[in-house]
Amino acid sequence: TQLGGAGLNIMGFCKDFNAKTQDFVDGTPIPVVITAYKDRSFDYYMKTPPVTYFLLKAAGLKKGANRPGHETVGYLSLKHIYEIAKVKQSDPHLKTHLPLKSWVSQILASTKSLGIEVVRK
Repeated sequence: TQLGGAGLNIMGFCKDFNAKTQDFVDGTPIPVVITAYKDRSFDYYMKTPPVTYFLLKAAGLKKGANRPGHETVGYLSLKHIYEIAKVKQSDPHLKTHLPLKSWVSQILASTKSLGIEVVRK
């Protein structure tokens, strides 16, 4: 409804978005940033899915721990973390391009908040 409230062509956005995401797995969250202009035109770009989505998917979980730090609900390898970091680093719309090591550190912190333990395998 925010698109309609700005006077934008909702059907045009939906058709274009659906065409661009037709090869994505159903249910994958795709963050979108839309810029609306005074002439009622718009531009948008899609970001990569959130790190949490990738972590839960890789661990085969529907949700994280109820008590992170007190319970472990799943396990991932360092290879999983590295692969997720490569995907996030490749997002062309990031304002700052972090080194891969920084992405890995941030993702490791996210695993702790979800109750996922990282193993060396």
